[in-house]
Amino acid sequence: MNTAQQHATALLNYIDESPSPWHAVLSTQNILEQHGFSELGEGDAWSLEPNGRYYVIRDDSSIICFTLGSGNLAEQGFNLIGAHTDSPGFRVKPKPDNKVGDFNRVAVEVYGGPILATFTDRDLSLAGRVHVKEGKSLRSKLVHFKKPFLRLPNLAIHMNSKVNTEGLKLNKQTELPLLLSISNEPSESQPKIIDLLAAELNTSTEAIATWELHACDTQKGAIYGLNNEFYANSQLDNLASCHASLSALISDNSLNAGQFNVCAFFDHEEIGSNSHKGADGSFLPDVLERIASSQTLSAEEYKRALSNSFLISADMAHAYQPNFPNAYEPGHKVLVNHGPVIKVNANIRYASNSASQARFMQLCEQAGVPYQQYSHRTDIGCGSTIGPMTSAQLGINTVDVGCPMWAMHSIRESAGVLDHQYITRVFTQFFS
Repeated sequence: MNTAQQHATALLNYIDESPSPWHAVLSTQNILEQHGFSELGEGDAWSLEPNGRYYVIRDDSSIICFTLGSGNLAEQGFNLIGAHTDSPGFRVKPKPDNKVGDFNRVAVEVYGGPILATFTDRDLSLAGRVHVKEGKSLRSKLVHFKKPFLRLPNLAIHMNSKVNTEGLKLNKQTELPLLLSISNEPSESQPKIIDLLAAELNTSTEAIATWELHACDTQKGAIYGLNNEFYANSQLDNLASCHASLSALISDNSLNAGQFNVCAFFDHEEIGSNSHKGADGSFLPDVLERIASSQTLSAEEYKRALSNSFLISADMAHAYQPNFPNAYEPGHKVLVNHGPVIKVNANIRYASNSASQARFMQLCEQAGVPYQQYSHRTDIGCGSTIGPMTSAQLGINTVDVGCPMWAMHSIRESAGVLDHQYITRVFTQFFS
């Protein structure tokens, strides 16, 4: 196994351990602690040590980790990489048990913009967090059912003869409940979701207060292709960017650089980021202000630090798929395994400008990594990232980049093995 495949394998393991945003933060936390990072509570007084390594978690599914530099923060500024922990899919409703005749189903709500058809005929399960009563207090616990017990069976082509010409169309209210079980007898009692949670968490149903559960695929990630040049998994958008950023932050070059390096991984990007823990909230400004305060910066010096900072907004990019040539801007067909993609949009759906693009290109050249430029087809609506809102909030020059991938927002996405190593090298160069 070559180095690029080792990087991709580490990524796949990270994703397999992170079936929900809450698990993604836990996976990140575990890696950080193995490299000497200490947790800070937002409600506690901070006493930050010179050259210290720290992380802060907000509401279990957003995390910011950083190293303290040895120089003048006002002059150096922050080196930031932002990404997101959430992916589109199905979320379980508060009253999930949905019985129709002998069938027991789980009621779900669509989160973000998934490709619904890709969730059919998959071996699904549930993962997320549950709030459990312990005496007079509530405790958040993570749950991940490894066994596949949910499914969304497709309708046979004999009953949907136009599926191959008009595509699979699913009504979000009536056709997405996931099949859980079937009763052998009409009066037979079947376990409810709360029963499954209680058994998994070794507690009583009365102790379970609330939950946030995500339908997840049980198929593990895989490296594939004739020459093992591709990899596939769920949630590449955007755990691949989180993993690359994290790998760069914990590298020896980064940890010994004496810089103010920051990784910010936010929940809720797929639904607009407008929450207390999303990129459009106060989490990152709050943390940066407290870092500045620990360095005894005045308000003016803090503004100087922001002016001297640079943000890389890391989110996946749309790779060219030769079966669908008309979906792409002809002059901007980015290819897998050809390097990270710089994303540009005249209407600022991406935050890149000529100055930030040039700086990222320079980083790629220093790291010995190829790069590509992407512009979305003009007659198709362009998605966005955390880049524009974060740049606007903080006044930090920003570039939007990402690895090229296929089938974004499918439950089974794929990308190129070389690209994950490429972008990790560029991020490491940035943090070094």
